[in-house]
Amino acid sequence: MNQNLHHLNERSLQLLKTLVERYISDGQPVGSRALSKDSELKLSPATIRNVMADLEDLGLVHSLHTSSGRVPTITGYRLFVDTLVTVKPLDNKILARLQEGLSSTNDANDMLGVASKLLAELTQMAGVVTLPRHEIVCLRHIEFLPLSHNRVLVIFVTNEQEVHNKIIHTVKEFSVTDLQQAANYLNTHYSGRSLEHLRTSLIKEMQFDQQHLNEGMLEVIKMAHVSFDQDKIKEDYILAGETNLMGFSELATTERLKTLFEAFNQKQGIIHLLDQCMKAEGVQIFIGEESGYQAFDHCSLVTSAYSVDNEVVGVLGVIGPTRMAYEKIIPYVDVTAKLLGAALNPKSPPPF
Repeated sequence: MNQNLHHLNERSLQLLKTLVERYISDGQPVGSRALSKDSELKLSPATIRNVMADLEDLGLVHSLHTSSGRVPTITGYRLFVDTLVTVKPLDNKILARLQEGLSSTNDANDMLGVASKLLAELTQMAGVVTLPRHEIVCLRHIEFLPLSHNRVLVIFVTNEQEVHNKIIHTVKEFSVTDLQQAANYLNTHYSGRSLEHLRTSLIKEMQFDQQHLNEGMLEVIKMAHVSFDQDKIKEDYILAGETNLMGFSELATTERLKTLFEAFNQKQGIIHLLDQCMKAEGVQIFIGEESGYQAFDHCSLVTSAYSVDNEVVGVLGVIGPTRMAYEKIIPYVDVTAKLLGAALNPKSPPPF
């Protein structure tokens, strides 16, 4: 962000805050007269116009037409969200509605669907919840069986009953004894561990000084890594309320709606974006082009990860126009993530 933004005085920040809130409220460019009335700063229209000119030079606001008022830019929204927004506590009735909805079922998939629908209904935007990541599945047992032409059949069990099998190609031929020793090593060291932990550990071992590993063990680690690295179930998400976005004029052009709905159907880009959010703590916000995803150039995405047993397993959030009421959306997303994590893990104490 422009270093000059850190030197904005209180008057400039107050006027920017007023402009953003007014624009979010009614969606119309904000003129000097409206700012004079709403900001309570008792400034003349000329002074306000000068401040607006300075804010425009800094890239925080811009004019749609020469004679019109101003609207916030993505940079202006970002400054507003990071330093000026006043987050409102969640109303007790809304909290009760969320708690009641998420406690209405014991089925995990149904809970995810309920969370997505509740976010959509409460915000009148689109609610999205990713399915728990495959990496939380734990390895129980693995076996390697030799096949012809340097191929190996890998059979492994996850959780209590899910059996997977695949054929991998190796750089050399392994004997039955070699493969049995490899399976024994993995079952001893990794049985009961999550696939996420297993993948991370195998990568570290491969990066370890190879002088500390004999050739056979290095091949075992590489073989195991290939087995699990290719065993990713396609991650998905549950989306609700996408038709709500048609009610916002800035999104309702034919081209923008087509781009958005194609993105919702293709999923890969959105999944990649949501996957980034799993690595962040607390509520994360992408405004317009910040997402790096062209389909969301005119949207904001407010997300928060949800956890089970202190392990992040997914992300939920709200997709809407950049002109969204961030002070309301942020607590909706934050609280819903905490409640969903608690609902998926009944043994945990309630978060509220």
